[in-house]
Amino acid sequence: MLLPKKVGKLPVGAGDELKQTNEIKTAAPLLHPIDIKGKTITADALLTQVNFANYLLIREADYHFTAKGNQKHLLEDISFYFENITREADHKTTDGDHGRLTTREIWVTTDLNKHLNFPGVGQAFMVQRKTTNKKTGKKTQDIAYGITSKPPDRASPEQVLKDNRCHWTIENSCHYILDWNYDEDRSRIRTGYGPENMTRLRRLAIGLIKAKGAKNVAQKTRQLNKDTRLVFDYLKMTLNTCGGSVA
Repeated sequence: MLLPKKVGKLPVGAGDELKQTNEIKTAAPLLHPIDIKGKTITADALLTQVNFANYLLIREADYHFTAKGNQKHLLEDISFYFENITREADHKTTDGDHGRLTTREIWVTTDLNKHLNFPGVGQAFMVQRKTTNKKTGKKTQDIAYGITSKPPDRASPEQVLKDNRCHWTIENSCHYILDWNYDEDRSRIRTGYGPENMTRLRRLAIGLIKAKGAKNVAQKTRQLNKDTRLVFDYLKMTLNTCGGSVA
């Protein structure tokens, strides 16, 4: 999202009136000018909202939502179901990137579709992730529950797991950089359009660096910080740009 996760300002209604609003209320307006028909919109637990789901369904898009404590009954129903099944996972993946061995398993069901008090449910799912640190041997495990509007004929267990992973790839690749490299959570900018504008500038910087093919945004940022000239060369913004000098 282009607006900050905390608080921003957005014109509402037909007039120019500005309201203090949060991510829940800005999600639909931000998607409104975009053609999302046939697309899958993923979101974390904050946006697992009935109104937002209805909005996406009206726009002929699909949702992939996480269920957590803000939707207590939804979470309880899904977790109760999966905690009481004994069958093998419907799909499983294992990878060994970033010094960790990670196994992900997913279970899906349509049994809850009519029971869950949520619009357009096509499947409910549980994802279990087991991680082993290759260096220390430390093991961790976490479980996530969720729902998707895509029925089995349009989303196999493999696809549902892929949608889940893609969401967290985006979440981590952007928010992790904002939180750790830009230390956004401790920003002292509080008034007017300052927080919104600074968030947009940070995201613009991240987007520009990624667009140029940098694999490590933090490392590239540190390199560019050392010399303003490198920034212009990297973005090829001058006629005498030194080609490839900071690629």
